[in-house]
Amino acid sequence: MGGFSFRNLTFMLVIVLLVWCSDMETCNARRVGRHWRRSRTDVAASLSKKKGKFHGSSHHHGKSKQKAPSPKTPPLPPAAGPVAVPPPPAVPPPSQGEENAPDPTVFDVLDFGAKGDGSTDDTKAFQAAWAAACKVEASVLNVPAEFVFLVGPISFSGPYCQHNIVFQLDGTIIAPTSASRWGSGLLQWLEFTKLVGLTIKGSGTIDGNGAVWWQSSPYDDDPLDDQSKIIVPLNVTVALKPPIPISSSLGGKMPSIKPTALRFYGSFNVTVTGITIQNSPQCHLKFDNCIGVSVYNFSVSSPGDSPNTDGIHLQNSKDVLIRSSNLACGDDCVSIQTGCTNVYIHNVNCGPGHGISIGGLGRDNTKACVSNITVRDIVMHNTMNGVRIKTWQGGSGSVQGVQFSNIQVSEVQLPIVIDQYYCDKAKCKNQTAAVSLSGINYENIRGTYTVKPVHFACSDNMPCTDVTLSNIQLKPLQERYHMYDPYCWQTFGQLYTPTIPPVECLQLGKPTSNKIQGDNDSC
Repeated sequence: MGGFSFRNLTFMLVIVLLVWCSDMETCNARRVGRHWRRSRTDVAASLSKKKGKFHGSSHHHGKSKQKAPSPKTPPLPPAAGPVAVPPPPAVPPPSQGEENAPDPTVFDVLDFGAKGDGSTDDTKAFQAAWAAACKVEASVLNVPAEFVFLVGPISFSGPYCQHNIVFQLDGTIIAPTSASRWGSGLLQWLEFTKLVGLTIKGSGTIDGNGAVWWQSSPYDDDPLDDQSKIIVPLNVTVALKPPIPISSSLGGKMPSIKPTALRFYGSFNVTVTGITIQNSPQCHLKFDNCIGVSVYNFSVSSPGDSPNTDGIHLQNSKDVLIRSSNLACGDDCVSIQTGCTNVYIHNVNCGPGHGISIGGLGRDNTKACVSNITVRDIVMHNTMNGVRIKTWQGGSGSVQGVQFSNIQVSEVQLPIVIDQYYCDKAKCKNQTAAVSLSGINYENIRGTYTVKPVHFACSDNMPCTDVTLSNIQLKPLQERYHMYDPYCWQTFGQLYTPTIPPVECLQLGKPTSNKIQGDNDSC
């Protein structure tokens, strides 16, 4: 019996020890938490079991002398699995005003009172929009599409404007046809002066309404193109001067001074792209005293018989790139005047018009300097001239380093021209001084001509030197003019390949008695 009692007592002690150890498990786990951790789920389950099964012994354990855990013991670790991240604070949606707030860098001419109906004078609205845009760097003056803006003579001027302004032209700007709006005549209609980084771009049009000027002014007021004197029609009834393009019933005689449609003066890093200029009273696009000019994807559109309407006119400008453009006008597609250097023209369609010309240079005994000109990858159709250099007698200075290459001509009257006796009147005074020409290269010029393939008329006193020709293939196309063989006078250089037709008049080498250029003549 005693043995039985001892076993019972032993069994009861084991039960008590197991219960006591189970109750102490959590405390021990906290004490050794750095080495062993249970998840919150396991701990909760354990506590739940004890609370249900041993609820009656909780008071006894409350009186136990078990040492409480240290307050420095770290809290239980988070449960295993993905951690719930609190959502970011809600951002209230923008108010109606903020969402529709205008861009502070865009200045729309409509917001400044322009009507865009083609008859209301919008000049003041354009001036106000420019005054605001001028104060903000990289601002945009917006001329929106589907509107026609009547704008009189206006100057968008610096030099105190911020840089990199964009003139976004998607609509149409038209010139006034009333003589009273022009006074005694102006040299330009839309002018940008003394600006840095200006860009004019878009799909819009500048229309000069030139017909009212052309019909109002007789041809006697316009200079002749000297090459027209060589173009003699087979049928004497064909006039040298074309008929006036458009007769107009608009009242009032326009001033004799015809304006350029778009002119840039004294500006740096100017870009013109995308737009069309049409029917300018005189020159369409002019750069004067500019450095860093880029014109591309640009169009000029005027009748071939519109008088003195050059496409692009360059003067006293350098670092110029003209490319990927279509130029149709009544005079030179591109005219390169004195003071131009580093001009690169390529991938241009020219016609109708008078070709691409350097000059006229040296007029009224002035000094002219032109250098480093490249004209290549050009298509010319139905033009008077192809590539041309023209200078006046009595001038000084020089033209040096000119490359004409990859020129495709079609029905061009005079594809290759040097004329040092240029005269835009019926007769000019003979003079011995001349602008010197050297380093003129013609390469890969092919197609058809209708009057004369090559015309080299150089100065007696200052012959042309270092003129080279290679891969010239020009075939005659009889139309309505007398045709001539190649012509050379005082022209020295070299034929690198046989030419079609043969240019036998070119003199090899250098002239024996060439005038030495003085300091006055050098550039």
